Amino acid sequence: MTFIAEIAICTALVVGGVFMLVGSYGLVKLDAPMSRLHAPTKATTLGVGSLLLAAILYSFATGGGSLHETLIVTFLFVTAPVSAHFIAKVHIHRKHTRQELPDPPEDRVWATKDRPAGDGRNG
Repeated sequence: MTFIAEIAICTALVVGGVFMLVGSYGLVKLDAPMSRLHAPTKATTLGVGSLLLAAILYSFATGGGSLHETLIVTFLFVTAPVSAHFIAKVHIHRKHTRQELPDPPEDRVWATKDRPAGDGRNG
């Protein structure tokens, strides 16, 4: 393995560790549930992605060339934001927000907080 490959792998490991540390610290220290959701979904996703990048680099540097880590990174980056979005929508729909949310627009497209049927404003 070359010196440049070792430096790249070590850099990816350190960057991944820092992101995971920041995400874990944010999960513990932030008080609001929506803020607590933001820390692990953003920072730790980048941390795990960076650690898997280090595994990919090591795999190709040693001659193995496994693509399993690439599939894991792809599924991680696709599923983590979607699951965070669903958790946030559940939080909003259960009315656990600090302030009342504004009414949705009249077109009822892309509304997060639907109006009840029969309120006289449905188009």
